[in-house]
Amino acid sequence: MTAWRKAWLLLPMLAALASPARAGQDQLQLKAAFIYRFAQLTQWPPPPQREFTYCVAGDAPLQDALRALMQSTPGGIPVHTLQLSEPQRVPQCQLLVLGAGVRGDLRRWQEILADDPVLVVGDSAESFRSGAIIGLVIEPNGLAFRINQTEARRRGLAISYQMLKLAREVK
Repeated sequence: MTAWRKAWLLLPMLAALASPARAGQDQLQLKAAFIYRFAQLTQWPPPPQREFTYCVAGDAPLQDALRALMQSTPGGIPVHTLQLSEPQRVPQCQLLVLGAGVRGDLRRWQEILADDPVLVVGDSAESFRSGAIIGLVIEPNGLAFRINQTEARRRGLAISYQMLKLAREVK
C-alpha cells in the first residue's frame, strides 16, 4: 500500500481530531495526536528510514504525551522521542517540535537544520510565520494548523494532499 493510500485511510481520524467537539480534551494529548498524524502523513526523501525520531525542544510535557501515545500505537519501524535543550542534536531528528520555550531561538535552530529533511512543527502562529513547516494554533473552536508547503518542499518533504486540505492556511 502506498504512503498516499495510507494517508487517505487516516484522513477520517485526523478530521475527527480537528473537530470542535474534541477541543475540550487534554490539550497535550491532542497536540501529541496531531504531531503523530503529521508524521504519518508526510513523506521523507529516500532512502527509507530504519527508525524515526521525534524531537521536542522547550516542551517536556509534550514529549511525555508523545511517548505515551507511541507506546499504545503499533508500528513498523522503531520510534524514539528526544528532549532537546540545544540545537546540536537536531540532525538525528526526523520531526522537531519547537515549544514555547524556544520560540525566540527559532532562527538558531533553523541554522543548524540547514536544508535537512526535518519536519519542523511550531506551537504558535509566530513559529509558522518564522519558518516552521507546520504551525499548531489554538483557536476558539479547538486546535488548528497551518502548513508552509514551500518550506516543506525546500526540505524535500512531501505533505499529503489530505493534510493540506485540512490545514487552516497553506502557503
